[in-house]
Formats: sequence, C-alpha cells, structure tokens
Amino acid sequence: MSIEFSKVEFGDNPEPRCPCVLLLDTSGSMAGSPIDELNAGLQVLSQSLAQDELAQLRVELAIITFGPANLMQDFVGAGQFSPPHLSASNDTPMGTAINLALDKIDERKQVYKQNGVAYYRPWIFLITDGEPTDGDIWKSAAQRVRDAETKKKVAFFSVGVQSANMAVLSQISIREPLMLQGLNFRDLFVWLSASLSNVSHSKPGDEVPLPSPTSWATV
Repeated sequence: MSIEFSKVEFGDNPEPRCPCVLLLDTSGSMAGSPIDELNAGLQVLSQSLAQDELAQLRVELAIITFGPANLMQDFVGAGQFSPPHLSASNDTPMGTAINLALDKIDERKQVYKQNGVAYYRPWIFLITDGEPTDGDIWKSAAQRVRDAETKKKVAFFSVGVQSANMAVLSQISIREPLMLQGLNFRDLFVWLSASLSNVSHSKPGDEVPLPSPTSWATV
C-alpha cells in the first residue's frame, strides 16, 4: 500500500484498527463439501460484521490460503470486505503460510505506526483439515507464533476440521486448538464476527472476554 493511499485511508477513518488474518487451508482434501461450507461461512462473516457499524470501521480482514501459500485478500476494512470464492487443490504448506501471515501482520502494524493510528492486538485465525507438507518449516513458524503470543504481539487461534492433526496444532498455538463440529463453518464465523465486534468496542490493550465457542467446536 502506498503512503499516499494510506494517508487518505486513515484520514477518512482515524479509528483504531483490529486486524485479523484468516489463514485458510484450501488443499485438495478440502474439495467438495468442506470448501463449499467454508465459502458459505465467509459470506456469513461478511454479513455479520455488516450489522455492527463500529466493527465496520475498526476491524480489518486479510485472507491467506494454502496451498500454495497465497495472499488471497490483502487487509481491507470490514465495511469493504467481499469474500473471494475459494477452490481446493494442491498440498498443505502450513508453515510457509503461517510465516506469511506473521509477515503481513508486521507490515500492517508499520503502516499504522507511520500514520499515527492506534491498533488492537492482531489476530491470526488458522483453519486446517490436515497437517503441514512443507517439511520442518512449520516448527520455526510455530516458534515465531509462540514468541509473538508471549510478547502479546498477536493472538493466534487454530481450528481443526475433520482429519486435522491436532497434535501439530497444539505445538503451534499456545491456545488449545478447537475441533470443528462437522462442517459447521457458519456458526464458527458468527462466533468470529461476535468476537471481533467485542474487541472493536473496547480500548486497545484491554482484556476482552470472548463468547463461548461451544455451538461449533469441541476441545
């Protein structure tokens, strides 16, 4: 994003920002009903956030898919968020995708700082139905995640779908990974919308209680 464009963007909307990267597994095993329900869930997220005027001004969303690891949607305000249609193919380079998400978060925070805009702790929300296929890259990516969590630089959430390797997810995230009930992506994204809305109605740095995920997940 150019400095000139960001000045216009933040001049029009100086509200503090709550950035969230959706880190979505689009590997071949997600083909069929899983990817269809994931796409439907993203539409629910967009519609849910549209009901909260303050969240529309403060929440920013980006989408990184894997594989391959790809920035499908750069950061955009919730009010302008129009989910792309995702398709499933290839393998699961999860470690590469996590590193890309962390890099994008760092870049976005620099843009905020350059423009004097306050921000909440960024979120990364990982959804996968498998395990990493890019060697040991995920191990160093996991260390980056855990370091960032410890320093309160990011809040990392992970959700396993169907045959996801939950043991690997437990090593990546400090927070206990959740297992999606069936393909209930719609309730998951309603929860995510409500959680981001709660954060956006607080002050940056505040501890914000999140809704219970019991309607869509098991630990």
